[in-house]
Amino acid sequence: MKKVATAQDDDKVRLDKWLWAARFFKTRALANEAIELGRVLVNGDRVKASRNVREGDLLELRLNQLEYKLTVLELATLRRPAKEAVLLYSEDEAVRQAREEKQELLKAERASFPHGDGKPTKKARRDIQRFKSGFGD
Repeated sequence: MKKVATAQDDDKVRLDKWLWAARFFKTRALANEAIELGRVLVNGDRVKASRNVREGDLLELRLNQLEYKLTVLELATLRRPAKEAVLLYSEDEAVRQAREEKQELLKAERASFPHGDGKPTKKARRDIQRFKSGFGD
């Protein structure tokens, strides 16, 4: 038989499970790893993944090079569509704007970064090898 979620069950939600349900991480294992590495702070403190999240908690996340500052509005244990996941938290507006500016900057950096032509050909590899062996003498 399926277990039906009750209000008592919703009062206790693990931090890693909430981050997964709110769609910040693709898996709970990734959420757990970020928490262990100190990239997730709850009310300014490093915590374990098993810590229960409460409504009103202030979360600070660092994903890649981007910062998030969130306030938990609702608890969830199930991963729902992104439109519903956004309703689980509210975000600090100043931090959101700074993150969007940083995303634009990173996007511009990637666009201006020269990409190679791919893997060298057999002839190019031989030329590289000849070049390198010439300096060994």
